Parts: sequence; C-alpha cells; structure tokens
Amino acid sequence: MTETDDRRRRLEAVRPRLVSFALLHLRDRSQAEDAVQETLVSAIEKDDSFAGRSGYETWVFGILKYKILDTMRVQKRQGKWEPLDETLDDDAIDRQFQQSGRWQPNARPSHWGEPEATFENEHFWQVFDACMIGLPDNLARVFSLRELMGLSTGDICQEVGIKENNCWVMLHRARLRLRACIERGWLTEESP
Repeated sequence: MTETDDRRRRLEAVRPRLVSFALLHLRDRSQAEDAVQETLVSAIEKDDSFAGRSGYETWVFGILKYKILDTMRVQKRQGKWEPLDETLDDDAIDRQFQQSGRWQPNARPSHWGEPEATFENEHFWQVFDACMIGLPDNLARVFSLRELMGLSTGDICQEVGIKENNCWVMLHRARLRLRACIERGWLTEESP
C-alpha cells in the first residue's frame, strides 16, 4: 500500500468525525456534508503539501475548520445564522463547590494518566466524541470553536453573537460536563 492509499483510507475512516464536527457548527446536514466534501477534495489535492508537522487527521481537521468558518460567514450574510441561546444554569457550577469555595469531595478531578498516551488511545477519542455529542449544542459549539478550532474568545463572541462573559461561563460549563462525562466513560474502563 502506498502512502497516498494509506492517507485516502485514513480520510475515509475520519469522515464520520468530520461530518459530526461540521454539523455541530453549521446545524444543517447538507451544508456540513458540503464542507466535509470540500475538505476531502482539498486534502487530496494538497496531499503533497502535507509536511508531517502534525498528524494527518489533525491537518485535515485544520482544513475543515476554515471551510466551516467560511460557511458560517456566508450563513451570517444570508441571514440564516442563528445566534446561540444564552440561557445560563448557574446551579451547575455552584454544585461543584462547597460554601468555602473548595471542590465538593466527589467533584474533584480524577487522574487520567499520561496525556500523550491518553491522546493516542482510540477508546479515549470514542468517549470524547460521545461526550461532545452529549453536550448541549450551544456549549459544544463554543467549546469546539475555542479548544478544537483555536479561535480567540473575541472571535467566538463575534461569530456566534454572545457576550464575552457568557462565553467564559459557557466554556467553563462545557469543560465541567466534558470532564465528568469522560471520567465516567474513560476512567471506569481504562483505569490508570
């Protein structure tokens, strides 16, 4: 098998995750499919430019990131963009802490093992994907824009139409929920 064949096989394998990621941001299946298709075409056409400074899938997700942002801007210009719902659940954060400000005993973060080994484990990414799908749409989008796509808080606020303080609260809530979900799905099966 040639390196090009291997990369095409990897593209086929990562396609469902690309579609899920695009759908999370674009909220329209046909536009998500179009963005992924354009990403795959770009990846194949630019295969020679892949320098190997990151993983191949990471490089492909980087291409998709820009396709999604372009599509979101088009949606905004066409008036099809829906700003995020800013309803906030302060109790979710308050339940994590005692009156003194310390973590609740059962809310303290668990040890996940060595980060590099965890990130290379396919099961971890399956749990992570399931946890991302389980997040409310608004939290998942803000988290993904920040942590997976690398946008600044100001850019996120501009893209999704929220205030900066709400963005920080949403990021915090997304991280808390992801942590709890990953600990249930990852640490129960993969003890360090």
